[in-house]
Amino acid sequence: MAYAENTSVPVDRSKAEIERILQKYGADQFISGWDQNRAMIGFRMLGRQIRFIVELPDRNAKEFQFTPGRRNKRDESKAFAAWEQACRQRWRALALVIKAKLEAVETGITVFEDEFMAHIVLPDGQTVGEYMRPQIAVAYEKGSMPKLLPYGS
Repeated sequence: MAYAENTSVPVDRSKAEIERILQKYGADQFISGWDQNRAMIGFRMLGRQIRFIVELPDRNAKEFQFTPGRRNKRDESKAFAAWEQACRQRWRALALVIKAKLEAVETGITVFEDEFMAHIVLPDGQTVGEYMRPQIAVAYEKGSMPKLLPYGS
């Protein structure tokens, strides 16, 4: 069972909660938005730009168009309600993740950069995670680490 699978908390309340959490822990910028099947929040804290992208479910996916048990076709309003529930769940999970990370930093369990590393935005607009994932894959494929100084001897 997924976290907050049956939540009734609307998406806008989860977004507002995330914004309050970030203010509480010292963020000095916040933005949120969406584009088709992706939602994004961004914030600045401790001089670092952070971005989370959440893949939202496709509204036309079979899991929303048909019932799980007998695979009966849902009417439009029930299909929309099922899709909306999945979106609410993802936003609740995002709020939980952000709050847990910030609390871990606040209590000294970890440091900000380590906790948010994959989501730190680099000067070219990529996150550290987007930049590193392909390099990690190549390192595991080749079974070796990249050279520390690629252009030096």
